[in-house]
Amino acid sequence: MNMPMLLPHPHQHFLKGLLRAPFRWYHFIFHSSTHLGSGIPCAQPFNSLGLHCTKWMLLSNGLKRKLCVQTTLKDHTEGLSDKEQRFVDKLYSGLIQGQRACLAEAITLVESTHSRKKELAQVLLQKVLLYHREQEQSNRGKPLAFRVGLSGPPGAGKSTFIEYFGKMLTERGHKLSVLAVDPSSCTSGGSLLGDKTRMTELSRDMNAYIRPSPTRGTLGGVTRTTNEAILLCEGAGYDIILIETVGVGQSEFAVADMVDMFVLLLPPAGGDELQGIKRGIIEMADLVAVTKSDGDLIVPARRIQAEYVSALKLLRKRSQVWKPKVIRISARSGEGISEMWDKMKDFQNLMLASGELTAKRRKQQKVWMWNLIQESVLEHFRTHPTVREQIPLLEQKVLTGALSPGLAADFLLKAFKSGDY
Repeated sequence: MNMPMLLPHPHQHFLKGLLRAPFRWYHFIFHSSTHLGSGIPCAQPFNSLGLHCTKWMLLSNGLKRKLCVQTTLKDHTEGLSDKEQRFVDKLYSGLIQGQRACLAEAITLVESTHSRKKELAQVLLQKVLLYHREQEQSNRGKPLAFRVGLSGPPGAGKSTFIEYFGKMLTERGHKLSVLAVDPSSCTSGGSLLGDKTRMTELSRDMNAYIRPSPTRGTLGGVTRTTNEAILLCEGAGYDIILIETVGVGQSEFAVADMVDMFVLLLPPAGGDELQGIKRGIIEMADLVAVTKSDGDLIVPARRIQAEYVSALKLLRKRSQVWKPKVIRISARSGEGISEMWDKMKDFQNLMLASGELTAKRRKQQKVWMWNLIQESVLEHFRTHPTVREQIPLLEQKVLTGALSPGLAADFLLKAFKSGDY
């Protein structure tokens, strides 16, 4: 069995402790420390894109190194059939030409859970990474796009704001991509995906692309493949990426590890400054916008703005060059939105000039890597034949009270690591 993982450097502690099964082969791609401008990790370049590749055989008595080779992107496409190669080439060509249909199909491919489609998605992503690197080099190493995360509680007016804000940006010559994340039902597993229907004007704009996606149980307010979708949108030429998360509470702020700037939208009835301190999400915000500041809500909005300004003073400073701001906006009247964009540009320029933006993106690559590792290891564990057989039995024992959940989990993990079933 092959389990591909993208690692920015060999991590011996991880490899030595990983799943010591006596019969499994794993294939790891080790990226070197070279970075693509804004922090996308890549291997040392040779033949356009080099990947240091090592095969390891995991034995019950430890980890043995089997073979060390150097390979290129071409070697990873050799296993594709002619039909699959044409399919990937068609998506890639259409994507870099800015064709929205190809972008939509590419995102659908990376969202797929089918094992073969996952492999095709990785080939496509490698090609887009190479193209992304070339474009950043021609841009003197500066990021190609400004990534902005938008979050807030349900009813804060996120979709209404995005429509007005997006139309303003496209009228100024920008290409905007909106990745709208909707929660999936815990009962049926379905998702409404209704954000696009609330952005009727923006969805008809040819310089804007709106992609609603379900969380499918992923925590943190984003989807499993949000990072990949961001990369594909940038490859398609979109220079502003907005990620609208699901309605959040106190801890769902995973989007902050994916974007350059994290914007929190709050309704006028957002609570006092004590609530602001309690909410861990406030600590991650680079800009707080109090929405619906019009009509009878202007006075409450001003009060909330003052209270959150006080709350932010009590929080630890995260940047040496930027202090989080609290502003009031109205998507109905347009008040404050142009000024909000000016502050967002100031943030981008300051962070880029200080080098903090590059460092932030590099850190985000590390978070992305470990998220992929956790997902792959958990999927491998759950789909192992023997473990899959034992899970229903242990679940039944837990339900009857014969075994505690902790003992059941400990039994499976110990048996899996030792290979003794």
